[in-house]
Amino acid sequence: MSETSARALIERYFRAFNAGDHDGMLACVADDLTHDAEEQGREIGKDKFRWYLGMRARHFREQASDLVVMIAPGGGRAAAEFTLRGSYVSTRQGFPDANGQSYSLLAGVFFEIDDGLMSRITEYRDLAAWKAQLSRA
Repeated sequence: MSETSARALIERYFRAFNAGDHDGMLACVADDLTHDAEEQGREIGKDKFRWYLGMRARHFREQASDLVVMIAPGGGRAAAEFTLRGSYVSTRQGFPDANGQSYSLLAGVFFEIDDGLMSRITEYRDLAAWKAQLSRA
């Protein structure tokens, strides 16, 4: 995949994220996607990612802003850094009680791209800082 096409794929993914368009996000990923999230661990497959997106939507309303996308030569790997802003709308197991708390975190995501689709998504955010912000209600 060209670097230009890889950048377009990442930007399309984040536009769908900001629109709450799970189908749009899922259209960017391979069926055998490897997804790593700090709070969730590693999961394999588009169906598990669909479940993860639904779980996140039940508990959080989020937007990615200040997006910076970096593409490796050849377009097979990419990274994105952004500010994750959101509100916590429903209590999630292992997290403080939800009452609409707002939060803002610096976050990063690494991508592998194969055959025009994301084959790996690895998410990073400071889980302790996130929970600390949610605890200040």
